[in-house]
Formats: sequence, structure tokens, C-alpha cells
Amino acid sequence: MSHPIFERWVPQHPDRIQLYSLNTPNGIKVGVILEELELPYEPHTINIMEDDQFDPAYKTLSPNSKIPAIVDPNGPDGKPLGIMESGAILIYLADKAGRLIPQAPAQRSECLQWVFFQVGHVGPMFGQFGHFHKFAGDKCDHPYPLERYKTESKRLLGVLEDRLAGREYILDSGYSIADIAIFPWVNTMKGFYQAEVPLEISRFENVNRWLARCLERPAVQRGLVVCALS
Repeated sequence: MSHPIFERWVPQHPDRIQLYSLNTPNGIKVGVILEELELPYEPHTINIMEDDQFDPAYKTLSPNSKIPAIVDPNGPDGKPLGIMESGAILIYLADKAGRLIPQAPAQRSECLQWVFFQVGHVGPMFGQFGHFHKFAGDKCDHPYPLERYKTESKRLLGVLEDRLAGREYILDSGYSIADIAIFPWVNTMKGFYQAEVPLEISRFENVNRWLARCLERPAVQRGLVVCALS
């Protein structure tokens, strides 16, 4: 197996899935699913604070210079496969293992809808609000950006709150990649971004119960620190 990225991040176990990531919300998704599925993998930390994501070798795998990305040495037909974008990686790994994604077409579609709800809405809105709330308070002298992203983030929490009414997880069938896609973002808003008060997260009771249920899982606890900076 060969790939240009291996010249910069040399595999010690080339027979394992190679993970290139950092434990941001999107990175955590893939660390968690690898731990949940117990797939052999080798982690490589991509330090975005030092611009590792712009390294030419990394861009051969992830042209958009975002984490995470993987190389599966045993992809379809036994050939190596590189994958960027956390949502695509979740779907690929769940399909590979035949777990954490429903097999029936209707239920699979429902699962994917919620994965894309995170990819298209939760991630971008939460990320923008978190940025303006934590890092741009003294750089932006107009309230519009912060208020816009706060309002939309709270609306999305409401969507999640309604979905979780009477459910333990996003899907009736149980824990899935839909949960793995979304919970790291909610957890990060409460933690890293320190946005629990402005987003009034405490009032979303179903969301908080669900988040606690996700965080109790041993594989989640392990996945939270995969590719963490030392």
C-alpha cells in the first residue's frame, strides 16, 4: 500500500486503517466510531494550530485541508481507499462493519437524513456561533453575526429536542451514526466554546439526557481523546 501522505506521516501498522485527525467535534466523530466498531486503526494527530492540514502531503488525501480523513488499506475489492469528510467516513465505516446504520432502506434513509442534518446545519451553525462567541467578541463591533448564529443554533437545538422526545437516541432503532455525528457538537458547545448560558442549553432537557447517555458509553470516552494534542 502506498499513498503520498505516508511520506509525511509514516504508518507503523500499514495493515490498519490510518486516521488523520484532531479531537475537534468532527474529528471526535471518527475516533468514536472506530472505537465503537473496534476496527484496528492507527491514529495520526493533525495539529491544525500548526497548519498541518495545509501540508501538501495531507492535501493529497484531503484537498479541502480539513480533518478528519482516513486511508483504509482494505477498501472495496481489497484495494486501499482514502476518504475525506467526517460524514462520508461515518457512513463508510458503518457500512464496512455492518453496524450503527440500519440495513432496511427506509430506516437507513432516516439515519442518513439526521447525519446530513448535522453536516449541513448543526456543524456549520454551531461552529460559527462558537467562533464569534469565544474568539471574535473583541473583533466584531456589530451584534448581527453573533445574534444570527445564536438564534439559528438555538432553533437547531429545538429541532433536536423535539426529535428526542420519547426517544433514547435519534433513531427508534437505537444508537447509530446519527448520534455519533451530532453529540460531539452539542458537547463542545457546553465545553470548549463555553456557550451553555447564551444558548440556554440547560432548558433542552431531552437533549441533555441524550447527551449524557452518549457520553456514558465506554467507546465514546475513548473516542473523545483520540488524536488529542499532548
